[in-house]
Amino acid sequence: MLPVYAALIAGAVLFSFPLLWLVLTALKPIEQTMVFPPQFVPKAYYAEVEGRKVEVVLGPKVEEPSSWGEVIAGPQAGSRVLVSPDAKADPNFRWIKDVPAGWRVVTERGEKLSAPGSGAADVVPPEAIESRVKLRWGNFPTALAMMGGRSLEELEGTAPSVNSGEDARAGFPLFLANTVIVCVLGVLGAVFANAIIAYGFARLRWPGRDALFAVTIATMMIPAAVLMVPLYGVFKSLGWIGTLLPLWAPAWFGSAFNIFLLRQFFRTLPEDISEAARIDGCSEWRIFWNIILPLSTPALAVVALFHFLFAWNDFMGPLMYLTNKRSFTLALALQEYQSQHTGVQWQYLMAASAVTILPIIVLFFFAQKTFIRGIATTGGKG
Repeated sequence: MLPVYAALIAGAVLFSFPLLWLVLTALKPIEQTMVFPPQFVPKAYYAEVEGRKVEVVLGPKVEEPSSWGEVIAGPQAGSRVLVSPDAKADPNFRWIKDVPAGWRVVTERGEKLSAPGSGAADVVPPEAIESRVKLRWGNFPTALAMMGGRSLEELEGTAPSVNSGEDARAGFPLFLANTVIVCVLGVLGAVFANAIIAYGFARLRWPGRDALFAVTIATMMIPAAVLMVPLYGVFKSLGWIGTLLPLWAPAWFGSAFNIFLLRQFFRTLPEDISEAARIDGCSEWRIFWNIILPLSTPALAVVALFHFLFAWNDFMGPLMYLTNKRSFTLALALQEYQSQHTGVQWQYLMAASAVTILPIIVLFFFAQKTFIRGIATTGGKG
């Protein structure tokens, strides 16, 4: 058994690594997200700059002996630079110290989010640099604020807001609310509609039942891309484009996979239960509502979870049907956030992505027993 458990643990670590890397990247500063070799643990570096112990951003290593000093004339006046040792005699350069090879340029981190290494600079030996593990939880509120279209300069107060009117009120809380509405209404429709249809296929006898069920299953072979244009035309004629209706209303008309799953589950329930209820005078609807549905909770939970995962992660639907930023879901808002800023701020993108997928992880964590039972159970005992 030990090799089996070792293989399972190794597989779990392997498959969870991308999620762990995403979270750790969300907790790093920008300069540590794309370094090579990759830096796994977020760190903060400290060194003495101009007599002060401050957090610094690491610069390049000095490759050969140089001179460190300050430019005192010209367009770069006031800046500190590395130059060759011969430049000490230059009247436009104020020499500060000689720098041997192997030392490192460091820059005070400063307060600006848009320019983290914009403070005072110095060159220090490697042993003078201290490192500590530091998780930058502040990346998360910054990332969520930027999802609404605000830039780092706006958050720092150094630039006026470019959003106005309706777009100014579009942010993470609104995107989250839109996504929850789509998911909840879609889940209700998926569970209710598919359960009714599956019950008709599984427990009722009527002419053409099996043939119609075969046609229903055959619809699973139709590629989704084939249906995009016709569905768009239908929703446009109904006046639904630009609203959330196209994202959740179709769930109330059933889907072949969910119908098949519930039908197979209903067929495993003993017929004697329904027959006894009919003898007692129960209507077919009451048998369905009061007897079959309570016994089918695991299967219904599987349908609900599948549709919730689909609706939460759906990107193509919102991209096709949503035209107003105030109606965006999280998936579409996350994509717009990635494309609206010049240069990807990876730590903020990963932070926004982590917050977006967190509800899915929490939901599956609490619903995994019901989910597994719904997949594995036979629906009845004895």
